[in-house]
Amino acid sequence: MVIILSVLFAFPALADDFLDTDGDGISDHDEVNIYHTDPTNADTDNDGYNDWVELNNGYSPFAIAATLAESDFDKDGLSDKLEFHFKTDPTNPDTDGDSFLDGTEVYRGFDPAKGDRATLEKSIRIDTKNQLLSYFAGDVRLALFPISTGKRGMETPAGRYAVIEKTPRRWSYMAKLWMPYWLMFDARGFGIHELPEWNDGTKEGANHLGIPVSHGCVRLGVGSAEEIYNFVELGTKVYVN
Repeated sequence: MVIILSVLFAFPALADDFLDTDGDGISDHDEVNIYHTDPTNADTDNDGYNDWVELNNGYSPFAIAATLAESDFDKDGLSDKLEFHFKTDPTNPDTDGDSFLDGTEVYRGFDPAKGDRATLEKSIRIDTKNQLLSYFAGDVRLALFPISTGKRGMETPAGRYAVIEKTPRRWSYMAKLWMPYWLMFDARGFGIHELPEWNDGTKEGANHLGIPVSHGCVRLGVGSAEEIYNFVELGTKVYVN
């Protein structure tokens, strides 16, 4: 009798999980709890495409003709795509109700989906084979950029590191150039920085991103270096492989 009653009471709850009131191919449960779309409207943004079609083709169901990566529907500093990765509400700029925007929390290293100042570990991952750098908050990649690492014979050393020095502009005595947005991760002098520049502001090697030509440091382009610099703190983990 106990077993029969358990099955009878469990079945309606299970059935509710598959209920799709608006017939858009997404269950009401997922519309409310995952995608935050309207379970009674198959086309939340009324652009002529149902929510399932938009989501499965990489478009935001909240903003007309905008991809998930482009749209920031609630203007909190996180794209709709990142909101789904962080399990936050793309229609609510402060998902956990702690008076901080979701984007502000992420870039300061806090989990925007949880209260009580739950943290997300910041990290940088450098792929020397493919000449790419990505940076993460927790397990979520925030961006991916082309880089230039050490050339043959002067390779950027693989390993696990942490940022040990941070300065907006550092002079290279060896190369006689400035290194903007300097982040040193190895005491031997290896670091991440914007394309080096001469005293007149001329950049060196803008066409070398994607090619290993440096003396061992990791070069980033204009804009991306500043973005990484503003995100990173002393102690941020750096992984080179």
